[in-house]
Amino acid sequence: MALRIAMVAGEASSDLLASHLIKALQRHLPDAEFFGIGGPKMQAVGFKALWPAEKLAVHGYVDALKNYRELSGIRSSLLDLLKKDPPAAFIGVDAPDFSLWLEKRLKDRGIPAIHFVSPSIWAWRRGRLKGIARAVSHMLCLFPFEPELYRAAGVPVSYVGHPLADVFPLVPNRAAMRETLQISPGGPVFAFLPGSRQSEVRNLADTYIATAAALHERHPGARFLVPLATRETRLLFEEALRRHAHLDLPIRILFGHAVEAMIAADVVLVASGTASLEAALLKRPMVITYKIGKWSYRLMRRLAYLPWVGLPNVLAGREVVPEVLQDAATPQALADALDGWLADPARVDELTRVFTDMHLQLRQDTAAKAAAAILPYLQGRAR
Repeated sequence: MALRIAMVAGEASSDLLASHLIKALQRHLPDAEFFGIGGPKMQAVGFKALWPAEKLAVHGYVDALKNYRELSGIRSSLLDLLKKDPPAAFIGVDAPDFSLWLEKRLKDRGIPAIHFVSPSIWAWRRGRLKGIARAVSHMLCLFPFEPELYRAAGVPVSYVGHPLADVFPLVPNRAAMRETLQISPGGPVFAFLPGSRQSEVRNLADTYIATAAALHERHPGARFLVPLATRETRLLFEEALRRHAHLDLPIRILFGHAVEAMIAADVVLVASGTASLEAALLKRPMVITYKIGKWSYRLMRRLAYLPWVGLPNVLAGREVVPEVLQDAATPQALADALDGWLADPARVDELTRVFTDMHLQLRQDTAAKAAAAILPYLQGRAR
């Protein structure tokens, strides 16, 4: 009988990552069956979704608490199914709070439990390592500094690189992208990315608009691209623009197209997160910022293990791009930091070299490497 492989993936990025992994495994196991919790990209390559991925797409503690009963019920139901009809292996793709609970119980029953995408233990909550060691048979890491932490804890681990590095070009074509976006020659172009979550946009929209005003005063020909991921975040930013309508700024809102906006830009202002890694892979100079609740910020800083929050700086092991955070993130300070890149082409050239080296280090053919690490756990497990 065919191998049956259970998987869980939550958000859109996990759905994409899991779909690539399924295709890589199918090259070796064309008759394998994949099932569990997943999204449309996984389903497009033959995955059977017992529950849709969006059920797991909660953001923050408040959202998680609101949906706890439903999520707990789904997780328990899936565990019962897997106990009654054990798969050859279980692969949790990100969604650590949901998947690690399942992985521990399945591993205890002799089912290989692989976790794809390490939780950010290197940033904070390093105490989770002992629990992860009990839960997983193998950890697949996206970043080269992560495996050492797991080896020290006795966790079998593989570095597989980051999938974005496989798909992003080493040398993006800014001129072609500006033509595509119909951006005429003129002053500098800024991409402002306030985040994908409503809370991020609420916290940053007014500051971003005031920063644009400060830059426009210095550079009257400047243009500003603001890509927003959802209808809700777009409405929030448009509300903020209406509050500042008297400024009459050349701000162009894009529905999605964050990568395109960053390629076209001279400099990027980005909320900390995956978008900062995207900007690095696109070789764009940037300023990283965010604002969160006062107490959340104090707690995060107290628990943090590293002096940086942005992935470009974490990967470089030093501050290669400015981080202007929390109360320090005034419009004037952000405008100064962004303007600093425009004023120093040699600094931009050096950053491009740093980001190119980073890109090459992360470009590992992630799906193929992940599949190669998983295949030994599947040997002899077909029913």
